Amino acid sequence: MSSNLLAGKVGIISGALNDKSIAWKVAQKAHEQGARIVLTNAPLAMRMGEIKNLAAEIDAPIIPADATSVEELEKLFGEAQGHFGGKIDFLLHSIGMSANIRKGKHYGELDYKFFQQTLDVSALSLHKMLHVAEKQDAFNEWGSVVALSYIAAQRAFLDYTDMSQAKAVLESIARSYGQRLGKLKKVRVNTVSQSPTKTTAGTGISGFDAFYEYAQKLSPLGNAPAEACADYCVSLFSDLTRYVTMQNLMHDGGFSTTGISDEMVEVLTKAAE
Repeated sequence: MSSNLLAGKVGIISGALNDKSIAWKVAQKAHEQGARIVLTNAPLAMRMGEIKNLAAEIDAPIIPADATSVEELEKLFGEAQGHFGGKIDFLLHSIGMSANIRKGKHYGELDYKFFQQTLDVSALSLHKMLHVAEKQDAFNEWGSVVALSYIAAQRAFLDYTDMSQAKAVLESIARSYGQRLGKLKKVRVNTVSQSPTKTTAGTGISGFDAFYEYAQKLSPLGNAPAEACADYCVSLFSDLTRYVTMQNLMHDGGFSTTGISDEMVEVLTKAAE
């Protein structure tokens, strides 16, 4: 149901691959709440995904851009402002990739060239986006930037390998640029640490199904679905949260602050019998 929370607002959403993507859901929810949107993704991801279907559904142009390339990001922000006829109000960073994870390399045998690529794609791309936006003065005052993170930035999780470091860097960039853009333009920058979610990227991690069930049993509210994460992102784009910035916001059904649950006690008790 629309409350027109984003009426009159315009923004860029990156990372929508298919209808399981959180970015896809955010684009749908933002459109439902009255926003106009430009979609972007890397050319390779666009060939692999179904972004054209989303673009048709929400009447949004697609501007391809490799988020590791400052030149392509300059083109993205320039063309987006040309399309909207002015500056933007919100930006979603939903970009992450690890060749080490794709190739099944455990933490003790990481390929360091892949590791650098992971950091560039999954974290430094946020800095590059905000650097370009600052140089072009692309944000309206009281704009909002949201980047999707994960609790592995703070805790060790087997099989998440170099993405753990990428998410930690991502959150640090959000704090540092949040301070800078807040002083310059009153733009807020936050990260959302989402529950394990059955996206294409998430399910590609070894042991994902087991951890999904573990988090489901531990979280008092259960795992937060992609649609609920999209609603949360929309709230952060809206004027209702204009004084929230430089935060890593846990959207995980209570997982991050729960020690043990009855469900987990039952599972462990049965396993010990």
